[in-house]
Amino acid sequence: MKISGHILTPDGFVHGELAMHAGRIQRIEGTPVGVDDVRGSAERIVLPGFIDIHVHGGGGHDVMEGGDAARHVSTLHARHGTTALLATTMTAPTSDLSVAMGALGGVCRTRPKGAARVLGVHLEGPYINPGKLGAQPNYARPAALDELRMLHALAPIRLVTLAPEILGKPECIDALRAEGFQVQIGHTLGTYEDGVAALRRGAGGFTHLFNAMTGLHHREPGMVGAALAHAQYAEIIPDLVHVHPGAIRVALRAIPCLFCVTDSTAATGMPDGDYMLGRHKVSKCMGGVRLPDGTLAGSTLTMDQALRNLVFEIGLPLDDAARRVSTHAANYLGQGERGRLAPGAWADLVVLDRHLDLQSVLVEGEVI
Repeated sequence: MKISGHILTPDGFVHGELAMHAGRIQRIEGTPVGVDDVRGSAERIVLPGFIDIHVHGGGGHDVMEGGDAARHVSTLHARHGTTALLATTMTAPTSDLSVAMGALGGVCRTRPKGAARVLGVHLEGPYINPGKLGAQPNYARPAALDELRMLHALAPIRLVTLAPEILGKPECIDALRAEGFQVQIGHTLGTYEDGVAALRRGAGGFTHLFNAMTGLHHREPGMVGAALAHAQYAEIIPDLVHVHPGAIRVALRAIPCLFCVTDSTAATGMPDGDYMLGRHKVSKCMGGVRLPDGTLAGSTLTMDQALRNLVFEIGLPLDDAARRVSTHAANYLGQGERGRLAPGAWADLVVLDRHLDLQSVLVEGEVI
């Protein structure tokens, strides 16, 4: 199978042709072209498929439901250009997490037809600060390696969000990293010093930067200050509701590999109404998702809209925006065969028109 157009390679755009075989990119041939010329052309634009490491739900389903919820979720997001994702759990009792993880194991092993590849699980909590729950249910508790091992045996945990100040000892991060878990800082009342210490111990990034963490003050830099001063990687939700565009621009200047997530919920792709987020009932209205008290509770963002927001609202060049919805997240997870269009990589790609509207999506060579 072949696709032609303006193709974004690791070395920049080329105007040419991409060939695939057996789910992999076989070759890319073409003539280099500038990003401004790409935007001004009527030619199709071919980008790496989007990678979203923070997905709670979509299409009316929440991954905490268990059963075949993850299949529905990954299918909905594939239709919006997400070719790989981490199914993201909520803070919950061990019994609830076990149900969700038991169902996720199968979809992680075998990609359903027409769906995004579920690379594993993002465990958002339960090892977070009960004073900074955000929309998380109040089942926060100290980190327990035995619990993590048990859950990991059910489905592969790729990422754990935790609050470093509740660990007791920063060395706990060493133990989690030694077990192979990537650690992210989030839902935290920690100080700047807590954040710096966690990064030195091996924490890799920050969960939905600015949201559910101590803010920046010039005499108390907080966890946001630690991220802006020291982080290489951090998530951000570019729905223009969770974070002001000006704050997104600040983060872009400070954090080299800032990347986008949706933090999407069951309400994504659905009409206004009530939906479940873990054990919480949430309401979708006018594009937002909130708890009854008005607290933001995830989003209805999709990654194709995230790309458009970065380009049209934030003003990023298309190649930079593309890296922030695919390549940086792939690198963060150690997924060198995804998030880039290069020979040997998985044939995960999106085809867009000049307005950045999706024309087609391919996951491992399958047309979605």
